[in-house]
Amino acid sequence: MSQPVDDKRPLIGMIGGSGLYDMEGLSNTQWVRVESAFGEPSDELLFGEIDDQRIVFLPRHGRGHRIPPTQINYRANIDALKRAGVTDILSFSATGSLREDLPPGAFVIVDQFIDRTFAREKSFFGEGLAAHVAVANPTCSRLGNALEAAASEEGVDVRRGGTYIAIEGPQFSTLAESNLYRQWGCDVIGMTNMPEAKLAREAEICYATMAMVTDYDTWHPDHESVTVEMVIKVLSANAENAAALARRTVPGLQNRPDACPHGCDRVLDTAIITAPGARDPEMVAKLGAVAGRVLHP
Repeated sequence: MSQPVDDKRPLIGMIGGSGLYDMEGLSNTQWVRVESAFGEPSDELLFGEIDDQRIVFLPRHGRGHRIPPTQINYRANIDALKRAGVTDILSFSATGSLREDLPPGAFVIVDQFIDRTFAREKSFFGEGLAAHVAVANPTCSRLGNALEAAASEEGVDVRRGGTYIAIEGPQFSTLAESNLYRQWGCDVIGMTNMPEAKLAREAEICYATMAMVTDYDTWHPDHESVTVEMVIKVLSANAENAAALARRTVPGLQNRPDACPHGCDRVLDTAIITAPGARDPEMVAKLGAVAGRVLHP
């Protein structure tokens, strides 16, 4: 499935949990299966509209939270969104806090990541077609600005800027690890935004993360170590604010510039290193959605 050729409106992608795909104000909805060259996405995609702005939602863990972080097929998820015509991705993610001033219930517009995952496919490219994509600034400031403006209008207290450390999981951190990440200057900790953010950049899709703090991880001496029960309790309370932010942000993205001012949609111009004559035709075909702009100009 792809974006209709006669519809030039941007298509905003959202990745997150159930509080978003059943949010108030979402109309003209339809679940659609989108096939990927990289396997099965987490779920079907939910197409709909918010105030005449087209959106498509992907449940990161599948409906019912069936898929643990390591088993998520991040490549298939991003590839499917790209094939659907998505131009921008708003990612909503539950995280632990590594800072005293980011209590449970806080929201953070992340701008940096430290990737400590090790058991996941992290690139669309590989043998037969190599590329090195720049991710020094892995999120799109234009989307961050839109999220920040929406938070101000909604009266939701949001911190702009922060470093998200992604761990493999599915276990939570040890106390020693949690203290180490605090020494590194990390602000929040999660298990799902890597390699999601890197793959969105490879696919030339603008990407931003709204981190929703559910706990203090394990480091805080005055709070119990994180548990699933604790996460679910705060996550449920956060869901209403997350949905409100999503509803408020999306209409402001209707007037998308032809080219991202930060270059998110042009990173492959200088990334592919394999000479044209040495490229594996099967890899070229597999990358048709992700890199077709530069492979088939």
